[in-house]
Amino acid sequence: MTDLREPPPTGAAPAGVSVLAVDVGGTKLAAAPVHPDGRLGELVTRPTPDGDAETVWSALAAVVTEAIGDGAVSGAGIGSAGPLDAVAGTVSPVNIPAWRGFPLRDRLAALLAGRPVVLVNDAVAGAVGEYHHGAGRGVRAMLGMVVSTGVGGGLILDGRVYAGNTGNAGHIGHTIVDIDGDPCPCGAHGCVETITSGPAMVRWALRNGWSGAAPTGVALAASARDGDAVALAAFERSARALAAGIASAAALCDLDRVVIGGGVARAWDLLEPPLTASMGAYAGLAFVRRVEIVRSELDGQAGLLGVAALVHDPEMA
Repeated sequence: MTDLREPPPTGAAPAGVSVLAVDVGGTKLAAAPVHPDGRLGELVTRPTPDGDAETVWSALAAVVTEAIGDGAVSGAGIGSAGPLDAVAGTVSPVNIPAWRGFPLRDRLAALLAGRPVVLVNDAVAGAVGEYHHGAGRGVRAMLGMVVSTGVGGGLILDGRVYAGNTGNAGHIGHTIVDIDGDPCPCGAHGCVETITSGPAMVRWALRNGWSGAAPTGVALAASARDGDAVALAAFERSARALAAGIASAAALCDLDRVVIGGGVARAWDLLEPPLTASMGAYAGLAFVRRVEIVRSELDGQAGLLGVAALVHDPEMA
């Protein structure tokens, strides 16, 4: 694999030509052209629809078509919720039930008249974006996390993307932190995602007597800031699960830094204090305790910038 800090190799996307960056998630679909200097063009988004596979694809195709407009792109990069099969180019996002083995890479390539398309896990894309342009600058081993409707992760080890054989390495949301925990849509029990994702936090709060203005993560955060005991407990519980997962990842991979983005991370004032406290309980070894945990600097732009970089150098993935 190519060192992320090397310039794109010969044969990468042509210099001076924009690439299309696409973000596929359980909540929204987004696309934007990315200029060669890393600037994002106009971002087009729409909610991820319910319905069958073609309904979801039609919505994404409309987003892509609008994002390109009258311009031209040399290729496209997709950051998709996982799991996925990077070899086959298919995706089966846990939070998009209509897509199971959906041939996303080939469908987008056909829409773009055969231009090259790179497909990676959305959290891998986010990690690359943060490594180049955001909170991951200057480290050699990092985990990028997206904590939103699901919990994803992407690893950069020794300065290079580590995506594994199928493209799913770093999937910290589906590591186990509670052996007797709730079932997860992935088929396991007690995953980080069953405790830490926004919907999981809201479900737990509702089961424990919270009666917020709306059953959303935004409303839960507002209640917590107003001092609601159950809402605060939901964030503390989420932080403990995050800390357990991060400590385990740091023990396995000897990480320098963990960068956390996504909707839940926007309530960093509520999440960070109990996360730091919980790391004190779970990080026993000295090399695990040294890991830095920081909020994303790029927020929603990290994945888009990351996949654009991967189009210019596909060997990074």
